[in-house]
Amino acid sequence: MAPLIDTHAHLDAEQFAGDLAAVIDRAHAAGVVQIIAVATSAASSVACLNLTTTYPALLATAGIHPNHITKESPSAWDDVVALTGKEKIVAIGETGLDRHWDDTPFPQQEEFFARHLELGRRHGLPVIIHCREAEADMLRVLRAEFDRHGPIGGVMHSFVGDKTMAEACLTMGLYLSFAGMLTYKNAAELRQTAATIPLDRLLVETDSPYLAPVPVRGRRNEPAHVAHTAACLAGLHQLSPDELAERTTANARTLFRLPST
Repeated sequence: MAPLIDTHAHLDAEQFAGDLAAVIDRAHAAGVVQIIAVATSAASSVACLNLTTTYPALLATAGIHPNHITKESPSAWDDVVALTGKEKIVAIGETGLDRHWDDTPFPQQEEFFARHLELGRRHGLPVIIHCREAEADMLRVLRAEFDRHGPIGGVMHSFVGDKTMAEACLTMGLYLSFAGMLTYKNAAELRQTAATIPLDRLLVETDSPYLAPVPVRGRRNEPAHVAHTAACLAGLHQLSPDELAERTTANARTLFRLPST
């Protein structure tokens, strides 16, 4: 079995509090050799980093999710910055823009997104980007960033955009990561888009504990289930699951500068 990397999992979530060791064991059994524990707040950034000391297969990120900004303390951003550069911190985020929820005023979301982009650029770390119902705003911000600084190191996580959005992101240097929604019955258009993405820009993820793929939809998602999304993506590209795993694993190691296991 070719190794897989789950590039986006929220392993510090309360849903994993009781059995994380078993979750990691099942991931290993499914061929998942590395998992990126993605932060959503300053406290989450610390928690994700701490998990890497217990579980060697884990890497971590530091960042503040757009929907969490108003819940943070005044020192939260400084706390995130202080974590950047730690050995197991491989990316900045999760950051981005969200118009689905009304938790953070949009100008404040844009300000924090710009902070994350600058922090990633300054430290040479990729940025993990969240976009929900904000595609036009996202492209506006990214194009301004690209025009000023050139190619953007990062990934559009849990990508659900159309072909136009995908092409724009690819042109600006970003990777596209696909999660469990790719396998859903109502995601035919997303599958069509996924089939057009160059193999050297594809990543797979779970977004655990959310978005469990078919055939485990409706359950708590976990890193072992990334194999289902990878198998779907392999079929779209007319590859074997092993070939797809080799491609996405190589891409993850390139983008996040991960050590081989």
